[in-house]
Amino acid sequence: MSSLLHSVLVRRAAPRGWLRFDEFMECVLYDPGHGYYTCSRRRVGRGKGTDFFTATSLGPVFGELIVAACVSLLGEERVREATFVELGTEPNPDGTPGEGVLAGVDSPFRTRRTLPLGSDLNLEGLCVVFSNELFDAQPCRRFRWDNGRCVELGVRVGETGLSDFILPSTDLPPQLPTLAPDGYCLDLPLASSSLLDRLARQPWQGLFLAADYGKSWAELAGHTPQGTVRAYYQHRQSNDLLAHPGEQDLTCHVCWDWLEEGLRAEGFTAVAVESQEAFFIRHAGAALARIMEAEATRVSTRKLALMQLLHPSNMGQKFQFLHGVRQE
Repeated sequence: MSSLLHSVLVRRAAPRGWLRFDEFMECVLYDPGHGYYTCSRRRVGRGKGTDFFTATSLGPVFGELIVAACVSLLGEERVREATFVELGTEPNPDGTPGEGVLAGVDSPFRTRRTLPLGSDLNLEGLCVVFSNELFDAQPCRRFRWDNGRCVELGVRVGETGLSDFILPSTDLPPQLPTLAPDGYCLDLPLASSSLLDRLARQPWQGLFLAADYGKSWAELAGHTPQGTVRAYYQHRQSNDLLAHPGEQDLTCHVCWDWLEEGLRAEGFTAVAVESQEAFFIRHAGAALARIMEAEATRVSTRKLALMQLLHPSNMGQKFQFLHGVRQE
């Protein structure tokens, strides 16, 4: 951990000497100039110094399938009138804005906007609002059941380092279940729901499309006893959430039920969550067929990319798509 980030954590923790976990996560990921996502460095890819790769690391095939799905879900005429807005785009290594998922893709949209993390999210008119692994990068609160009671977990910020900490009694969020087995850890992705609400309440119409990690509320509350927050550092997944602050990624599974409810509450219809495999087969099937036909006689990078995107043991079941449409 850099001395500058440690100073920021000490200042934010004062005078208590500790932070709630969501406060810690927000700081180490997003503190201006010191956080993991705000420092000018290469995070995404397969090369040296990167920590993880996403579907966009596989070349333009992912973007081609996204375009095909948008046409299927919104209609070709409306797509040609829409602005494609990509949220949370990764900047280039030199700090300039990245091109996002449509890099190298023949785009039918009227205009395109890429909004890096931390940008003002102002939306209006007819849009396709797209994100890839944005909601799982939002801070979460952590809870654990000890001796029949629920306690909140935080981080003690000392002069020499960080350590896990059980917070003094706090008001518990109403979303928490009444009972859970001792030792059960539940990570509440409240900030991801707040982000969706901010997006959905703005005056725009069109298609919302988000690819992310997530689970149902029943799965989070009853089938993930170790919680879902994970660290990613140099392509290794870890449960050591306090290691390498500002230098490793932290993610938390979203609650798809909450996000679906948030879209419906703001007038979105045909709201659904599908595995990445099912989403592309159902909504980009013709594009898939064209790619497979063109690559039928060879093992190409495009065919290998499709295998990564669709196969259940790769990204096909690991990621899900949330989508819904709002008419004028």
